[in-house]
Amino acid sequence: MSTQITTRQFFESETIQNHMKKILGEKSKSFATSVLSIVNSNDQLQKCDPASIYQCALVATTLDLPLNQNLGFAYIIPYKDKAQFQIGYKGFIQLAQRSGQFLRINSAPIYEGQIIGNNPLTGYEFDFSVKSDKLVGYASYFKLLNGYEATLYMSVAELEKHGKKFSQTYKKGFGLWATDFEGMARKTVIKLLLQRFAPMSIEMQRAEIVDQTIINDADTLDVSYVDNTPPTHEEESARKESDRIIEFIESATSKKQLETELQGLPLTEEQQELLNAKLETLK
Repeated sequence: MSTQITTRQFFESETIQNHMKKILGEKSKSFATSVLSIVNSNDQLQKCDPASIYQCALVATTLDLPLNQNLGFAYIIPYKDKAQFQIGYKGFIQLAQRSGQFLRINSAPIYEGQIIGNNPLTGYEFDFSVKSDKLVGYASYFKLLNGYEATLYMSVAELEKHGKKFSQTYKKGFGLWATDFEGMARKTVIKLLLQRFAPMSIEMQRAEIVDQTIINDADTLDVSYVDNTPPTHEEESARKESDRIIEFIESATSKKQLETELQGLPLTEEQQELLNAKLETLK
């Protein structure tokens, strides 16, 4: 008997039917049909525990994010024998917009020559009229109704490093980071920007908790992180300082500026290589 039939049987069981009707009411039938269609179209997902698929689908419903691969709001991803819930960058944008606090929020690829400044107080500045075929990174931006705005930029190298750190599947050459790098890159800069600078609604906080997890219980938000565990406060602080140094090196306009700011600072191998390359361009 195939796992797909087992998944269908799971959804058709009396216990799950009653639970769906209690949670979803008249939408329970279309909910089950939609989820089973997703499972049926993915060979790897058919091998996953039906309960984990069900919990992922319930979370997507409570967040009102459609589980449609083509739309890019949310996904159910197979991870070994479990289903993992992931929110796409469009999902985070939609949740932010729903909070009623954002005037504008978006992310975009950045090409060579488009970065024209990096003020440590106000953030990056870009000139999108500059045309180039060389992708150098991705940026995100939001502006609140009260006028507050913030920007975040990450280079392609930083994003690849981030992806390999937080995704076991990317390390092995598959998963969303491998098949949709742009989507995951835009999600990363949006998510990090919101984490660091944005007011978080209850719905956005819930999304933060469940993203990239196996959902054990959608009602209580009991989740398991199956890639890598989230960074500690100390690790996050160290990463932010590393990002600041890299951003400064990339935006520096003179050797004197670099020497003054970086004097006495211990640099990582990546930072030193970036500094050497920058010094070459400033000769």
